[in-house]
Amino acid sequence: MIRLHNVSKTYALKGRRGSARTVQALKNIDFHVPAGQVHGVIGLSGAGKSTLIRCINLLERPTTGSVSVDGQELTGLSRQALNQARHRIGMIFQHFNLLTNRTVFANVALPLELMGMQRAEIRERVTPLLELVGLADKTRQYPAQLSGGQKQRVAIARALASRPKVLLCDEATSALDPQTTGSILALLRDINHKLGLTILLITHEMEVVKSICHRVSLISDGELVEEADVGDFFTAPRTQLGREFLNDFLQLEPPRALFERLKATPGERTHPVVRLAFSGDAVSTPLISRLARECGVDVSILQAKVESIQERTLGLMIAELMGPPAKTREAIDYLEAHDLHVEVLGHVQRDD
Repeated sequence: MIRLHNVSKTYALKGRRGSARTVQALKNIDFHVPAGQVHGVIGLSGAGKSTLIRCINLLERPTTGSVSVDGQELTGLSRQALNQARHRIGMIFQHFNLLTNRTVFANVALPLELMGMQRAEIRERVTPLLELVGLADKTRQYPAQLSGGQKQRVAIARALASRPKVLLCDEATSALDPQTTGSILALLRDINHKLGLTILLITHEMEVVKSICHRVSLISDGELVEEADVGDFFTAPRTQLGREFLNDFLQLEPPRALFERLKATPGERTHPVVRLAFSGDAVSTPLISRLARECGVDVSILQAKVESIQERTLGLMIAELMGPPAKTREAIDYLEAHDLHVEVLGHVQRDD
């Protein structure tokens, strides 16, 4: 449904004394979102997330590369044809962008008016949309009379008014409190299911990715550095930045006193500290107790938690594997053989 091929975006910036420099916001992005998928893009501030999403509907025109939506290549279209193509791409923003002098109904109706639709057609289109987003009783109210969550629901209804195939969400929940964020994500999930709408959302909040996305991409310094199904990303991110995002979200780190003792290289009198991630049947299987019996190592569990990632259960644990080096290596092999992801965080001196 959405396809970017070799997309780069470069900005020319002028200095105070007339000097010029270039900033490459996106670097050779290849990206595909299948129809009906909810896809998240995460990254630190300034990584290029918002530039990426604005290139999809050509609010920012790529310096190089091509953008296709619903099988239509957009970058070569005339202005008039591009305006028509944008009707199939809805967009919502962090700060709602509602017109304060128009009612809820009139805000949702605005894009239809600009398309030249008749008043009766507009009413037939807008009324069920307000019911869909839970605002059927707010038709005549103005934005100033609404909460932040209600304003975002108006923005969602407005984005859906032209019956788009794609909905772009640029930090759409960042200005909302956690409870309201949850209700907006539930609404987007419902829209995805009912309408089969493809949703691409930009966020720095891992909770958003966990709650609604099927797949996630990680962007850093304008480059797409990692992409995975959400369950796989939460289980075993492949990059250091991905692990940092996950650790910040899960708050699963060794105790500080132990962390300060960790060494990168093993020795004869050290034992490993590991982070374990397991999902599916492994969550309920007593692997740790079996490990102790079958491999002859002691296991000290430092931290553990279970997360529900949509319909997938994910278990995470940080533990010390205490025993001779040969036995702890055997223990790690045992865990990996049972489909656990094992990351050795470091080694600490044995007390014996």
